[in-house]
Amino acid sequence: MSSARPRIRRSTPAGRRTRLALTGPAALLAAALTACSGGASGSAEVGGDGKAPDTSITVNLRGKAAAPGEPVKVTLAHGKLKAVSVKPGEGGPLAGKISADGRTWTSDRVAAPGTAYTVEATDTDGGSDRATFATAEAEKVNKLSLAPGKNTTVGIAQPLSVVFDHPVKDKAAVEKALKVSTSNDTEGSWGWLQDYSGKDRVDWRPKEYWKPGTKVTLDAQLNGVDTGADGGWFVRDYATTFTIGAAQVVKVDLDGHRLALHRDGKQVMDLPMSAGTPGGEKASWRGTAVLMSKEGTINMRSETVGLGDAYDKMVDYSMRLTWSGMYAHAAPWNANYFGQANRSSGCLGMSDANASALYGQVRVGDPFEITGAEAKGTVAEGNGYGAWNVSWEDWQAKSALK
Repeated sequence: MSSARPRIRRSTPAGRRTRLALTGPAALLAAALTACSGGASGSAEVGGDGKAPDTSITVNLRGKAAAPGEPVKVTLAHGKLKAVSVKPGEGGPLAGKISADGRTWTSDRVAAPGTAYTVEATDTDGGSDRATFATAEAEKVNKLSLAPGKNTTVGIAQPLSVVFDHPVKDKAAVEKALKVSTSNDTEGSWGWLQDYSGKDRVDWRPKEYWKPGTKVTLDAQLNGVDTGADGGWFVRDYATTFTIGAAQVVKVDLDGHRLALHRDGKQVMDLPMSAGTPGGEKASWRGTAVLMSKEGTINMRSETVGLGDAYDKMVDYSMRLTWSGMYAHAAPWNANYFGQANRSSGCLGMSDANASALYGQVRVGDPFEITGAEAKGTVAEGNGYGAWNVSWEDWQAKSALK
């Protein structure tokens, strides 16, 4: 790290003799003040040799490899700051505040890795100067994936879900940078969990299902946040927006072998179906699952879900409910059991016509509320979007800031 004092270009309005010198961490503590006696008029002039007083500033970051992750702090030795601008090579300037005594300016956000910054400052006497510094490159970079997709319309149970490429040790620092806003001040909370993939994940879910029409925005101000030695640094910000659609709930009765779609509190569809065979791994999950994706016609193979060579089929109208492989879909080969018994390998099977009708009505984010004794357990929070199976109090406790 260089200890040399940055070169400063000075700009002083006519009639002013104030110089504002930007330096690195070692402040220039002394200012040379010279006074000369006036003539017969008794007037006095500061700096009779034509030099203005040297008013020093300390910048806490300097050189070409400054440590990232710290706010930029500019301190004026004498006088008061009027304005400070700290601009990265790309993007807008960092926001910041001048202290009450006018001596210090501190950025709201931290300096990001691998970024060159230009500092410009003016004092209340009109002096202005400029300096630069750059931060060290990140040795490891963390990234994330967001759900739902940007500018989408989703169902009332869809959480805002963030999955990280690398482990997140400093969860509080990351969570502080995730700013959620809604059009109707929806109450909600972040909760940390392990994704089915094994990666760190944090979801934001409302206390209750979303109200239809709610607009949701995530502003993830992560650039410059350090997630820990194993995770690395974020080197960019992220943002997404989505809207909540109609109030739709799919109610699944495992014991009664039926599936019903409710919209705005009214039943609009009631279908016979056959769910997973009870008494083992082929049983279906109970609890609230959330429709993750509508995948159309896909190849389903039993070995991918740990069921050996039981099946290998092309399946139509496939609607994914969990990462572990539970779907609602067409299952014409199981027609003898629709409305009568659960004899599938874990999915909710229907006729071609009924599966097509349901597929055309539901949207990603709709909840499937699954009840009944013939289940192998409750959908886990990381197996798809199982956060609704956790009480609100327990969910809030999963926040790193609670």
